[in-house]
Amino acid sequence: MMSGLMTPPTFESWQAGGRRFSHRNHQIFWQASGAGGGETLICIHGFPTASWDWHALWPALCQRFSRVIALDMIGFGWSDKPDPYPYSIFDQADLHESLLLAEGVTRCHILAHDYGVTVAQELLARHEQRRAAGDPSLELQSVCLLNGGLFPETHRARLAQKLLLTPLGPLIAAALSERDFSRSFSALFGKKSKPDAVEMNQFWQLFSNGRGKRIAPRLLGYIAERRAHRERWVGALQAAQVPLRLINGPVDPVSGEHMVRRFRELVPQPDTVLLPDVGHYPQVEDPTGVLAAFMEFHCRIATPDPATCCRTSKRQE
Repeated sequence: MMSGLMTPPTFESWQAGGRRFSHRNHQIFWQASGAGGGETLICIHGFPTASWDWHALWPALCQRFSRVIALDMIGFGWSDKPDPYPYSIFDQADLHESLLLAEGVTRCHILAHDYGVTVAQELLARHEQRRAAGDPSLELQSVCLLNGGLFPETHRARLAQKLLLTPLGPLIAAALSERDFSRSFSALFGKKSKPDAVEMNQFWQLFSNGRGKRIAPRLLGYIAERRAHRERWVGALQAAQVPLRLINGPVDPVSGEHMVRRFRELVPQPDTVLLPDVGHYPQVEDPTGVLAAFMEFHCRIATPDPATCCRTSKRQE
């Protein structure tokens, strides 16, 4: 197990080293490391950012897994941002499955954040359907979730999100400046772990690149989707037959400790980790803490003797 962080890629090298594949005739940016042959990890990012969110963890994850894959979902980051387009969680799940199957991946682990946790819930629901039908085409081996709207009743949308969902949303999005974005986005982080000016500018670039501002209201349709498909996606967590862990930044105003309480109420034998003073982006704010909790989880599920597993003092029983 890797107990610490190695030097991560730069923003420029991450973009330059990306690959492309086609989804519904649109170009999708993705990153991968490793030649395969062993365990595969798929990292699923959140709104409004992209696969770059995983860069601080990337070297250690690539040392632990034979292959690590992360893509910018359609409408995000350096992927195409078509308009009009039927953006949906179901389509983003299709996108991930098509890439995995094209790459010959039939078994994988998931690490997901924010918008990505809902994509992971849909992938988990599909996994359970395939398992019941005896279909081995794509098997999930474990799911690890970071802060996200797992339960629509605990999701506390920000004012900016609510405004973008009004009829004036397109006009508001078009007028959004980097300063406006930075002010709103910074509020999601813990007081001691806010992005600096360089990091904030990188997030802004990922969001505003291409038609990013223009399509933001369309991407936010996932909030209504979560309500419409709550039974399917919450049910997937409750019925999961694969190892499941939640790692959470509890001071997150959107999906913090209040969401963890709901997770513990609804999910059988809940496995949760709280990272003190961390907000909505644990993998950015406290990558060392996330890595320790994630590796401990994988050590435990891969090793029959718990005495040989690594420990983390942050785990909440």
